[in-house]
Amino acid sequence: MKIYTKTGDAGETGLFGGPRVAKDHARIEAFGTVDELNSHLGLVRTRPEAADFDAILRRIQCELFDLGAQLATPGALDERITTGHVEHLEEAIDRYESELEPLKCFILPTGTPLAAAMHVARTVCRRAERRVVTLASRLDTTIPANAIEYLNRLGDLLFVMARLANRRDDVADDPWHPAS
Repeated sequence: MKIYTKTGDAGETGLFGGPRVAKDHARIEAFGTVDELNSHLGLVRTRPEAADFDAILRRIQCELFDLGAQLATPGALDERITTGHVEHLEEAIDRYESELEPLKCFILPTGTPLAAAMHVARTVCRRAERRVVTLASRLDTTIPANAIEYLNRLGDLLFVMARLANRRDDVADDPWHPAS
């Protein structure tokens, strides 16, 4: 089987079990950005210093695949991402945050290469969240019930993990100061 089909050469693509839509359709933007996030997490996982985070990142990658499949399927009814998945992210946030000093100011997305890569993944996660919100605002569209909440919590988790990656490598948060 060849990887190319040529069916998208006119700027359209097929949804799972659904119609063909423009490649810039809100649904394509939503699940495409979730896929981009998944790829960034895969890149994070290649870093040797990410070994402590590997199990949770791998699980999240699988969950993002499930979420992307749901977003790619118009009218999907089986909820693969549940409140249990959201709660699992919250538990991880609480566990990791217990190792950190409370945040007292805004910080710059920098530090170790691992922390910086997690910040990039976090910003892509926030974009995925915005794309799903846009998709949800369409009158003719339904989205998975927990999609926005899941992505919101995941963005929070990636922020905490970036801070923790810095702390574990003895790199201080870099506070933001307004430009003068």
